[in-house]
Amino acid sequence: MQRSGPLHTLLAGLALALIMLSLNATTGDVASSAPSTSSAPSSGPSPSPGVSRTPPASAAPTPRSSPGRGAPPDADYAGRTADGAASVAVALRKGKAVAYVCDGRTKEAWLRGDLGDDGALRLTDGHGARLDGTLRGTTISGDVALTGLRQPFEARKAVKPSGLYRATASVRGAKVVGGWIVLQSGAQVGIVSRDGEPSAAPSIDTGSGAVTVDGERLTARPIP
Repeated sequence: MQRSGPLHTLLAGLALALIMLSLNATTGDVASSAPSTSSAPSSGPSPSPGVSRTPPASAAPTPRSSPGRGAPPDADYAGRTADGAASVAVALRKGKAVAYVCDGRTKEAWLRGDLGDDGALRLTDGHGARLDGTLRGTTISGDVALTGLRQPFEARKAVKPSGLYRATASVRGAKVVGGWIVLQSGAQVGIVSRDGEPSAAPSIDTGSGAVTVDGERLTARPIP
């Protein structure tokens, strides 16, 4: 009697192994042909060949507007008329102007107005007196007119204690108004009016502004 059991078992095992190998190979082919689900999502359509992407141009900077001409620094200007008969002082304060014209005896006028953007001055006192001038650099020049006086003038920027001073007070029942022009040379020209009656003014102390009028001590101060 032949022993076929082991041979049959061996053949069955080989057949089973061939079947398993065949299944593994088939499964591997299917897996490799399937799309991968773990790939990163596309960031967008690829640019067409030969076409470059140009970044958007940045907005042009807004040009800065140039600052306009501002009012010149506060300053006083002092000088004389062309004939030397009177003195002229102009005080500029924040674009406003106050001027004083005085012959040191009986003629005087306080004038006011604005300084134009072009440096022009048109000052009046409301009583017919007038000063027309132009500020150029450190000099104001022009013409001044008041009763009995019409002359060109030139006033240069003053360095303290030169400049324009004024004092007001009541002295012995009279309204006193004093004006003084201190020139670069140190000379003083001024008038004190008592209830509108003008006369030559006494000198002031340019350090303190102290002045004595009719026995009363007053203080002359620069135009504020």
